[in-house]
Amino acid sequence: MLSNDLEIKFNEQGLVPAIIQDAESDEVLMMAYMNRESIEKTLESGMTHFWSRSRNELWQKGETSGNIQLVQDVFVDCDSDTLLIKVKQKSGACHTGHRSCFYRQLDREKTGFVEKGNKVFESEVVYHKSKILQRLYDTVVDRKNHPVEGSYTNYLFEKGIDKILKKVGEESAEVIIAAKNRDEGELIYESADLIYHLIVALVEKGITLDQIYEELEKRHKPTTKTSGE
Repeated sequence: MLSNDLEIKFNEQGLVPAIIQDAESDEVLMMAYMNRESIEKTLESGMTHFWSRSRNELWQKGETSGNIQLVQDVFVDCDSDTLLIKVKQKSGACHTGHRSCFYRQLDREKTGFVEKGNKVFESEVVYHKSKILQRLYDTVVDRKNHPVEGSYTNYLFEKGIDKILKKVGEESAEVIIAAKNRDEGELIYESADLIYHLIVALVEKGITLDQIYEELEKRHKPTTKTSGE
């Protein structure tokens, strides 16, 4: 939690502008607005979070694109009404595909703007589907911590680990049957069910997706053969 004594002057809407700068090159990447909650989330996660004035909601930079910003330092200006956040930027910062949102320069005749620099990545509107696993996991965790009446996920948690594992077993069998039937649509549907119930089991046992990823990474690392092999 941010201290109430922290010297940040929010405007009437409870917002403060934040300039995002590359920690290595000092290139200005973008400007966005932050409220108290987004600052707390940024400091807690180490990744930039902002407040969308158009959508009226909190959002994480790169949550869907993968082009996250890893926070290195946070500064406040002399009037305490603007933040400067230095980050390590993954790929580009602008949704247009440019490294920086400030890719247009006013020409010498001051009659228009000239585009500078090339695009470095696909537009942020491209949805990185791999992120859905973490979002699903986070939703299941939220259901466990904040039960919702009528929620199937909460029903499983209430019944306990035996019920959860029974469902994992049932869905595993359904995946096998779908694969044997060579029905692609059925196999996709049953695989999604299996993944969901497996995530419920992981949450119940306190195991994170990062732990699974780390185990998979260990298995993926190539083994070095000795000269005698």
